[in-house]
Order: sequence, then structure tokens, then C-alpha cells
Amino acid sequence: MTNHKMIRLNFETAEEFVRTAANCDFDIDVANSSRQSYIVDAKSLLGVLGLDMRSPLKVSYNGYNEEFEKFLKSNAAVA
Repeated sequence: MTNHKMIRLNFETAEEFVRTAANCDFDIDVANSSRQSYIVDAKSLLGVLGLDMRSPLKVSYNGYNEEFEKFLKSNAAVA
């Protein structure tokens, strides 16, 4: 089952996001909510920094990592 979460990042939290994602043993994709055809690997700092962080980001993944889930929750995009 694929999980989807909406988060908000800035340049400071992007590095922490990539570091946390790199500790996961499953694939994680990130896309802008407005332009979902451009998908990057969440474990790539350069890829994540290339996204438009002014809008929420859609994170898609299959797996579970407690530290990663905590990060997603603390940076969840408020509807």
C-alpha cells in the first residue's frame, strides 16, 4: 500500500528531510502538489532543493520508519 502525505519544507528543513529519508530502506518520492509530473527521489538533496517549496509537497512511499513518520507529522501541510 502506498502512503501519501502532504508536507511543507524550507531550505533548512529540506536537509533534515533528506537525511531522515536516507535512513529508510524503502523508496520515497516527492512532487510538488501543483506539478506532480516532476517527481524526485527524497534521498537526493539536489532533487528536493529543485522543487518549488512555496507550495505543499506530496510524499509517496511504501514502508514504515518511525523517525520518518515523526518528521512527516511535524512538517505536515495544514489544510
